[in-house]
Amino acid sequence: MSLISKCGSIVVGRAVLCCRLKTFDGTKLHLRWSSSSFNEKHRQNVNNNDIIRKSVFISQSNDVFTNLALEDWLYRNFDFTNHHVLLLWRNDPCVVIGRHQNPWLECDTRITEKHGIALVRRNSGGGTVYHDNGNLNLSFFTPKQRYNRRYNLDIITRALYREWGLKAVVNEREDIVVEGRYKVSGTAAKLGRPNAYHHCTLLVASNKTLLSMILERKETGIKTNATTSTRSPIKNLTEVNSEVQVDKLINTLGWEYLRTKPLVLEDGGYDHIQEQKGFQLINPTEDWFPGIDKLKEEFRSWEWIYGRTPEFSVTKTFDMPASNGNLYRVNLTLEIQKGIVEEIRMSLPANLASPDLNQNANVFTNLRGVKYDSEVMDNIIALISCKNFSESMSQNTKKTNMVATQ
Repeated sequence: MSLISKCGSIVVGRAVLCCRLKTFDGTKLHLRWSSSSFNEKHRQNVNNNDIIRKSVFISQSNDVFTNLALEDWLYRNFDFTNHHVLLLWRNDPCVVIGRHQNPWLECDTRITEKHGIALVRRNSGGGTVYHDNGNLNLSFFTPKQRYNRRYNLDIITRALYREWGLKAVVNEREDIVVEGRYKVSGTAAKLGRPNAYHHCTLLVASNKTLLSMILERKETGIKTNATTSTRSPIKNLTEVNSEVQVDKLINTLGWEYLRTKPLVLEDGGYDHIQEQKGFQLINPTEDWFPGIDKLKEEFRSWEWIYGRTPEFSVTKTFDMPASNGNLYRVNLTLEIQKGIVEEIRMSLPANLASPDLNQNANVFTNLRGVKYDSEVMDNIIALISCKNFSESMSQNTKKTNMVATQ
């Protein structure tokens, strides 16, 4: 039975559009998009549980760029004054970093490229997460003044306990953990005017082997003020209770959200559910959400994924052979701004200068202005015929005239 009783309004500018939505049981209805601004009489009732209605939107896309664009579109355009929304979405394998993070510090970018796994920067803060179809994403939308992260997380833990008797708790970092220590959900938020959203993940049956391999930090020598992720032991919900399945979880969370009153963590029961707008299957396309394609392309762009990386430097220490047969340790540092190599510096012993090295310095000049990736440093090292310090340490080679290391 469909829970939808009537459609809601979404602010999209001046144009008034109508489009069809599928309900949870497959029937269709029309959703009218209005051009009205926020009504002052609604603002006077922000604390009234009786006038606020809820919907559960379920994205029909598994593309992370599309789903992030949908989330951003709703955040920018939807009128949540009297209509709160829970968006549920799943992605094909991808790595999602926070708005203020460094991708080279957070994951192994070579592995993501090798396996064709999308690397994405989201609009909210927080740490890096791995998504696949065994991971469920939840976005809770409200006006900013009603933002309540703990309320949302408690709905999730209540749903897990109500359906499966699964005991999960919210810790001091506002992560959801099971068995006292294993993280099953990370959380982040975006607060603006007039809207806000809190989104989180739920590990149900994710590929933990691939997750660990991709999120392993292999890049060294990075110095930055970027937000860094906090590493925690994780567990899939299926490891705690094998009966938990993603499709069933979508239904369970949706019902728990609809039965909970909008402003207090109070179970309204079936009577309260009947007053809500119910489940709606969302097709995140340009026809349904005008302007979503532009948002999607922005999320896909190099300028957003890499160019928005906070300023950082990378320093590597290497051994350089001299004409006398000795090896001299040198430091090579790259300064990166907006994802672009802006400066290349190399520290050398004074007696190591040579015409060959001066020639290599010209190569350094040509590399300024290129887009940084993990291979840039390797290419520079190859040009000057250096060996990685860690490799040379395994050889019993004489070292002289050492300079400062990183």
